[in-house]
Amino acid sequence: MARAPRTLHEEEKALWQAVARTVKPLAGRSPPASPMPESPPASPADPTASAPVRAKPARQSVPLARERPGPVQEADLFRQFLSGGGNAAGPARRPTGAHDLYVGARAPGLDTTQWRRLTRGRMALDGRLDLHGYVVQEAFELFLAFMARARRMNWRCVEIVTGMGSGPEGGAIRRELRHWLQRGEIRPSVLAVVHPHVANQGAVRILLRRKR
Repeated sequence: MARAPRTLHEEEKALWQAVARTVKPLAGRSPPASPMPESPPASPADPTASAPVRAKPARQSVPLARERPGPVQEADLFRQFLSGGGNAAGPARRPTGAHDLYVGARAPGLDTTQWRRLTRGRMALDGRLDLHGYVVQEAFELFLAFMARARRMNWRCVEIVTGMGSGPEGGAIRRELRHWLQRGEIRPSVLAVVHPHVANQGAVRILLRRKR
């Protein structure tokens, strides 16, 4: 007849627990899983089980208010207004039927009185742009912004100073200015170009076509 298991006394239980804490598992064997998990799994039929939380959709960013146009943006608006080309410094598409611009050449249809006032330096200047000390690209952007302002303000006569520069044809900005004035977005507003004085070849005065 099998003997019934003996019940351990409290002192024996405490001794057994102390011995069990000193036992290390053999290499390659995992320790037995704890019989008590940290948190009981939720039963599928349990109505109190919490449903999975869905991530809220990210809010769409609200565009900031547009800033007021600066000089270069102003030039972009001017190009769009006149349906011009790109923004790189250099030659661009010329307007259909436009005449070539020559310094000192009288524009077709320009009356004698205005032409004399322009060539003799008697026409009042509405604006002046000095491009001394700038690289070509910077000078080009300043030129576009200046011409945009002249168009917006409905100026009649302006002066652009490039300086003489070195070489037989002068500096780079002085050489490029003739091409900039021929650009498709600029040429329709230019009536004539002259030097302010025969001895001053480093600047030009530009007679502009006014808006009506």
